[in-house]
Amino acid sequence: MPLFPVLLSLAILVLGWDAPLQAQAPGGWVEPDASAFRTKFTPEHIRSFMPARRGSFTFPFPYGTQAARISDATDCRGSDCLFPIGYSYWRNTNNHAGSDDMLIFLSFDRRRGGAGPTLFRYDKTRDTVTKLGPLFDPTDRLSWASAEGWYFSATRPTALYLNDGPRMIRYDVNSRSKETVFDVTDTWGPDKSLGQMHSSNDDLVHSAVLRIRDTGEPLGCLVYHERTGHMAFFPKIGIYGECLLDKSGHWLISLENIDGQFGADMRVFDLANDEEIGRIFDREGAVEHGDVGYGYLVGADDHNALPNASLVWYLGQQPAKGPVVHYNANWNLNALHHLSHANAKSDLPAERQFACGSNAEQVSGVQNEITCVRLDGSRRELIVAPVLTSLEAPGGVDLASKMPKGNLDITGEYFIWTTNLGGSRLDAVIVKVPFHLLFE
Repeated sequence: MPLFPVLLSLAILVLGWDAPLQAQAPGGWVEPDASAFRTKFTPEHIRSFMPARRGSFTFPFPYGTQAARISDATDCRGSDCLFPIGYSYWRNTNNHAGSDDMLIFLSFDRRRGGAGPTLFRYDKTRDTVTKLGPLFDPTDRLSWASAEGWYFSATRPTALYLNDGPRMIRYDVNSRSKETVFDVTDTWGPDKSLGQMHSSNDDLVHSAVLRIRDTGEPLGCLVYHERTGHMAFFPKIGIYGECLLDKSGHWLISLENIDGQFGADMRVFDLANDEEIGRIFDREGAVEHGDVGYGYLVGADDHNALPNASLVWYLGQQPAKGPVVHYNANWNLNALHHLSHANAKSDLPAERQFACGSNAEQVSGVQNEITCVRLDGSRRELIVAPVLTSLEAPGGVDLASKMPKGNLDITGEYFIWTTNLGGSRLDAVIVKVPFHLLFE
């Protein structure tokens, strides 16, 4: 038997490493505090290793990670039509565990030469990317959607959650069939719509922001329990931001500026009895740009004394502040502006898990990077790949669209984001995450 598997098995047995295992992805490295800044790649350098058509490539030294280009110029007839990845907590990849194939969805603006929401297949064994085509017929109004806020189910490999006015829809990307999960029309009237949806990882609890359709004004957050049909509504009491359902479906976090000071505050609800159990004000460490696990939340603390700090909050009956999991060497570069924890596991405590983040800035030519961190406060930070976005380049239309806001897949083995590659159009890239380095 080869020596390495024996040593790895002994290490797991002796050290108690119970992080999820994968065929170890190559490249990447761990830094104690991500304090080293690397020079941004020029567009010419990017073109030297990035394939012109969809397919696999390897990031050059010092990264060495394997990746694949998902979109290319043919998807937009040469124009800039790809909508950006929705956000760090909405999975663009399906539950592909146990399969050779991964499904990916992106949306290409029909007004700029695209075909709307589109499905791709990534062969994990051959590292090939195949465009399967549009998800909707051109006569369907959803073919015009940006797909922002859509996400794959955690348990159903072909199910995609999407909002259609007052309805939450579960859409099968293979059969092209639609199933209404819930509709708010009867309770709140035909002038309402849903947005910023989330689902528990067992697909039984769902949340959404309830809005006035014509104005977009948020009214608060509703939670629907699919098994019992129970629907709860938590009206806003401050300037509303969004609500986040944890992956167990037991806890809800509402982000709203309650006191009119600083930024968004956190209201925490126990969904077992629909009770508000705590309020955390922004100045006390309420997070923004965060993501949820099972009973905890990780995100940015903009009032922390440490530069650009991110921390964990344990929800429970009394929300408790956990460790700082990341901060920068100085205030000039914010490496983890949008954290993704779409890989959260129910059978591991937060301290034995990790999250990954991305950002784009224009700071003296410094390279923004996909960075992953353990959630135990050890400050072990994994450098995965360069973001490859230039805020000065035209690709991406506006500043918000240029932000990568990438998300992890459900296994934590892959990270997908959108980037302008320093050029005139937005494209999607996926990279294999060598997360085993965080647990060595």
